[in-house]
Amino acid sequence: MATPYQARKIRDPQLNPGDEAYFKAAAEGKLMLGKCKDCGKIHHYPRAICPHCFSQNLELQQAKGTGEIYTFSVTRRGTPTPYAIAYVKLDEGVSLMTNIVNCDLDTLKCGTKVKVCFVKSENGTAVPMFEPV
Repeated sequence: MATPYQARKIRDPQLNPGDEAYFKAAAEGKLMLGKCKDCGKIHHYPRAICPHCFSQNLELQQAKGTGEIYTFSVTRRGTPTPYAIAYVKLDEGVSLMTNIVNCDLDTLKCGTKVKVCFVKSENGTAVPMFEPV
């Protein structure tokens, strides 16, 4: 049975130059983080310049794909299908904005353990989202 979220169309992400490796990994079921080789800090979303020290000496690092909901909001009005947007704090310590899927939205709570899953956008791009463990 399809959850309400699966019925919702996901817009294609706006790709920036350099996003290819991130979305290629997502298509393979991998969530990637950026890691600075100079300051050692990790960040999401991966980008061309470290947001901590402004170095361009970066690499991609695979995340465990697990974490917990830090905060969330459920949207029910103005959309044919309700959905949840959330900040998830990954086990690596990085927070990212995402959607929570494949669950009863009325049961969501801050602190709920989640794992990454990948939802296809309208053009088939794998978009990382999270579902309760």
